[in-house]
Amino acid sequence: MKKFTLSLLVFCAAFAINAKAQHEPKSVNVTQYAPEVIFKKIITTPEIKSQEAKLVIVTFAPGEVSGAHRHPIPTIAYVLQGSISSTFNGKTHIYKQGEAFWEDPNGLHAESKNMSKTKQAKLLVYFIGPKELPFITEAK
Repeated sequence: MKKFTLSLLVFCAAFAINAKAQHEPKSVNVTQYAPEVIFKKIITTPEIKSQEAKLVIVTFAPGEVSGAHRHPIPTIAYVLQGSISSTFNGKTHIYKQGEAFWEDPNGLHAESKNMSKTKQAKLLVYFIGPKELPFITEAK
């Protein structure tokens, strides 16, 4: 009886998690590691209503090149670790640890590349925009 109850509990938990996952917006992964949202807050001040601020860690494996994508909201990135080559709206820049950069909304981010073949690179990315918009979408 205990075995049956435990099995039923596990089945119900798996079903609930699966049902919840189907209702959440699908995240876009452009690197081997999923972007890690480390902070998000809906802004409720009278001057800035219904906006959401997010901090996201983006990790690149050694030598990894991201897929093409867009950010429908303003983007500020800070290189926490390593060096990143970024091609945005046809222009390529190399950003090193300690440097920050801005990306206008909806520009084509053709690729980002970890310049090291042996070490990870990490970005801390800040997004702010309407809460219903995702912070990343596939390039079209």
